[in-house]
Amino acid sequence: MSSPPHTPPHTPRTSRTPDVLVVGGGIIGLVTAWRAARRGLVTALVDPEPGGGAAQVAAGMLAAVTELHYGEETLLALNLASARRYPEFAAELTELTGHDLGYRRCGTLAVALDADDRAHLRELHALQQRSGLESEWLSGRECRRLEPMLAPGVRGGLRVDGDHQIDPRRLAHALLAACEREGVVLHRVWAERLTVGRGERATGVVTADGTALEAGQVVLAGGSLSGRLTGVPEAVLPPVRPVKGQVLRLAMPRTGVGAPLLNRTVRAVVRGNHVYLVPRESGELVVGATSEELGWDTTVTAGGVYELLRDAHELVPGITELPLTETRAGLRPGSPDNAPLLGRTDLDGLLLATGHYRNGVLLTPVTGDVMADVLTGGEPPEEARPFSPRRFGPRRFGAVPALSEQPA
Repeated sequence: MSSPPHTPPHTPRTSRTPDVLVVGGGIIGLVTAWRAARRGLVTALVDPEPGGGAAQVAAGMLAAVTELHYGEETLLALNLASARRYPEFAAELTELTGHDLGYRRCGTLAVALDADDRAHLRELHALQQRSGLESEWLSGRECRRLEPMLAPGVRGGLRVDGDHQIDPRRLAHALLAACEREGVVLHRVWAERLTVGRGERATGVVTADGTALEAGQVVLAGGSLSGRLTGVPEAVLPPVRPVKGQVLRLAMPRTGVGAPLLNRTVRAVVRGNHVYLVPRESGELVVGATSEELGWDTTVTAGGVYELLRDAHELVPGITELPLTETRAGLRPGSPDNAPLLGRTDLDGLLLATGHYRNGVLLTPVTGDVMADVLTGGEPPEEARPFSPRRFGPRRFGAVPALSEQPA
């Protein structure tokens, strides 16, 4: 999707009231601001730590095929559209900023460790085939031929060469740099309250330090915090909840003889728990992720770490010899149907880009394009239309605390 000519890097566009104010500086807010600025809109963003958010915890699997779930076939079209955009999107962002995004077209291997898991994978393979997706069934021996460090008990698996990976932390840093180059004004403070002017139109926000920021349009892209901004009328308040995920990072050997521990992303269901191992070219190995409905809790627990290491050990026994370098917990923004809310709300001037749940990194390119289209007066493409915020209808919620109040 082409963009019109834009201003030179590091050149402020104008001091006038922004056309767009993005609330939230995670990867979704950043890509929205960047794409809006590329379309010639004067753009500002408010967030105390732009580049943070759920991307700091995410593994970065671009898994449109292996993430397919029953009942989410409509979301598949959006996921595939974004996956197709990724090579050009990554190349454009790297060329603009000079940042290496850690984008790897390495493929994914989903494996089964027992008969029940094998049956489940067979059903998933059938669903993928009915959906026109490319995946190849492998025997356990063929899986170990691809990944020799897999446990001998692997019973079979699905090879998906079209599912890739990216480093979300590098992606966030690059998007922040791209915003700065495009002249996006960054307000490093919490948004306290949405302001609604005459005629029932969103006109900006008031920040935690009392500053009033005005804009022609406001995009609420606060991830799991999107439902906590005061001043948003209850009928259009996004129905987004936090879903906790715990993730581990380990260090793989970078020197020595022999094959690396893993060449591609490996994922499985172990005793009913989903687990994945994502090897980076840097030598980092990301292991995740738990899925816990625990509100705003972001505590890393001994039980969560134990379960991830135990299940990863079932897949790749050698993992227990690696140094454990980091444990983190983050909050995914979940919606009632586990799909994003993209576009205009019933409040004039207020748009949403939130609720991406487990697909935020994958959906980054398409989200930026969709929001830029809508912000410049266009309509979203066909694959994005089912994800209008209006699909839930008018909703009523109780009072919510301000977005500026960080969860415990």
